[in-house]
Amino acid sequence: MLRARRRGRPGRAPDASSVRLPGPWHHRDISANGIRLHVAECGAPGAPLVVLLHGFPEFWWTWRRQLPAIADAGFRAVAVDLRGYGDSDKPPRGYDLWTLAGDVAGLIRALGEPSAWVVGHGWGGMIGWTVTALHPRLVAGLVVLGAPHPLAVRRNVVRDPRGQGRAVLAGRGHVLAAQVPRRPEHLLRVDDGAHVERLMRQRAGADWVDTEDFTVSVEGNRRAIQVAGAAHSALEYYRWAVRSQVRAEGRRFAAAVERRPSVPVLQVHGADDPYLFTSTAETSQRWGGPHLRTEVLAATGHFPHAERPSATTSLLLDFLPR
Repeated sequence: MLRARRRGRPGRAPDASSVRLPGPWHHRDISANGIRLHVAECGAPGAPLVVLLHGFPEFWWTWRRQLPAIADAGFRAVAVDLRGYGDSDKPPRGYDLWTLAGDVAGLIRALGEPSAWVVGHGWGGMIGWTVTALHPRLVAGLVVLGAPHPLAVRRNVVRDPRGQGRAVLAGRGHVLAAQVPRRPEHLLRVDDGAHVERLMRQRAGADWVDTEDFTVSVEGNRRAIQVAGAAHSALEYYRWAVRSQVRAEGRRFAAAVERRPSVPVLQVHGADDPYLFTSTAETSQRWGGPHLRTEVLAATGHFPHAERPSATTSLLLDFLPR
């Protein structure tokens, strides 16, 4: 059952360490790209490295089903709290895809590996595409879930303003609403983070939202977004995404991520994703490289790894090298 919601102002923020939930993993801090990143790790050191990047409004715990499964298959699985989330540092700046990709590149190096298989959902997938373009030697392969290529998103937002454009900017995406100061942060934190549940319900598939697992996922994300600084940091990702489009850095970024991956890429997308459409995912073919494979899961929304954990994990393990 959901907790009774306190109405009015946000309550006392939970301690950041509260996201270090117990399980068959161990927690530690990694210094990378000038900040401290919290990670949860499963598997033996020296095994092939798989780095898992969450999306909004999640934190590392969204990969709780995949972490042990990947480790059991003989890999070293590391789920990270991205910059600004969970128990990772929340600096005042650096929420652009250039810097976020640098965080992941620094993490791979700090973990002592020459390269890693990168898995990302939502914003984590956008970062994955960017790391693969900007730091190609560090990426052995890429898996993206609910995350078309950044240029595919931009193209379809412009070409389909009443469909994909509206979904991302004004409807289930709330991107334009995030551009104003302070109020969006308040909305995410008030009433014990109840807005996080509304956003997840809007983006998830119908089969998942009435399950106990959805409730558990929502409760974890609601609490994590209330950690001091997390709501502001999460919104800074969206602010950069919009503002960069009218700045020179946006054009430089578009040119940089034009580089097509030479490594294998697996794209997993929900057939019923109301936020980033299947047609947008299909547009990724233009930038996905010669080894792009796309899998569309029926009756699935924006969270394939959470809504269909068994199917998603099977696709992931089949994709990783044995």
